[in-house]
Amino acid sequence: MNIFYISLRNILAKPLSAILTLIMLIMGVGLVSLLILVGDGLEDNFLKNSKGIDMVVGAKGSPLQLILAAIYQIDSPTGNISRMDARKFARNPMVESVIELSFGDSYKGSRIIGTSHKYPEHYEMKLQSGGLWEEAFGATIGSQVAELHGLRTGDIFYSAHGTDVNAEEHGDHPFKVIGVFEPSGTVIDRLILTSHESIWFVHETPGDSAAVANRSITAMLVKFKNKMGIITLPRMVNQQTSMQAALPAIELNRLIGLFGVGIATLRIIAFAIMLLGAVSVFVSMINSLRERAYEMALLRSMGASRAQVLSMILLEALLLGAGGVLGGLLISRIGIWFMNTYASAEFGMVVDILQLHLPEMILASVTLLLCTLAAALPAWKTSRMDVSKVLASYD
Repeated sequence: MNIFYISLRNILAKPLSAILTLIMLIMGVGLVSLLILVGDGLEDNFLKNSKGIDMVVGAKGSPLQLILAAIYQIDSPTGNISRMDARKFARNPMVESVIELSFGDSYKGSRIIGTSHKYPEHYEMKLQSGGLWEEAFGATIGSQVAELHGLRTGDIFYSAHGTDVNAEEHGDHPFKVIGVFEPSGTVIDRLILTSHESIWFVHETPGDSAAVANRSITAMLVKFKNKMGIITLPRMVNQQTSMQAALPAIELNRLIGLFGVGIATLRIIAFAIMLLGAVSVFVSMINSLRERAYEMALLRSMGASRAQVLSMILLEALLLGAGGVLGGLLISRIGIWFMNTYASAEFGMVVDILQLHLPEMILASVTLLLCTLAAALPAWKTSRMDVSKVLASYD
């Protein structure tokens, strides 16, 4: 007796009931899987871009805004700070290294960042072509910038003030692409890196000595020599200077916590849908086995054991559960594929579609277990039925 074939035929005999059950299971599994992928992707992206950065120093304002602007490039900066003051702080014996950043201009919405070679070195960037900028108005661009705007090594482009794609260009200061970075999955993929002088010269009048003396930067990424820096330096910056210090670890925990509330709520809804799917399996099995009581009795009379009947019914539930799991994982991957297109352009975040996460494996196991438990009672009652009584009732 081919139990698998009989179980599959029994499911196909009631297509409407099977389809409705599968839809609920697929919706539940798909939504939970999607939330797992998005949550893990956000956390991985946040941690990857903030790795090795203990503190961010910038103008006073919102600490979270400063972190989002300086590390992730997804918000407006809080303002500018004096480069002289920033460098005084950088000489503190508890500071191991600093990376200065200057914002202000963009090219068709892609930010131009004035910095040093320390910035790409921090993210271990590799060059796809060309090299790093050396002089003013030389630029090395991220892979997404190159793809989005069709820029290649040797091309010329003009910056515009701010990040508005329709902003007026600085036509008297052409930038030249010196090199293109390889894709890295970091924030640099969507940035244009150049020297601080490039940012300053665009906005300064030649010969203006006052402007030269008061040159400023936007933010400074700081790494401490030891943990003592976390205790003393942020307080010192916030209380004794006109600048602001923000700790990525604290602000990211707060941000992830805010995302976590929404994701947890959606997960509860998704698990509720999954439970409804399991209930649907239970109801479907009860109704189906009532209608097929005579068939089951015939199978028993033809030599099928109780264990075979029990296995056949449980296998039906497992097949429905497996269909829900596979369909849900496929739906979540399709959703992530569409989201990657947007998230990559806006936040530089890409979630691996092919990777199967441990929580998803647990999700699949829980789904199959729920379907099995839902079918256990109907299966047990059917396997224990009085064969002669059932056959007699249909005479």
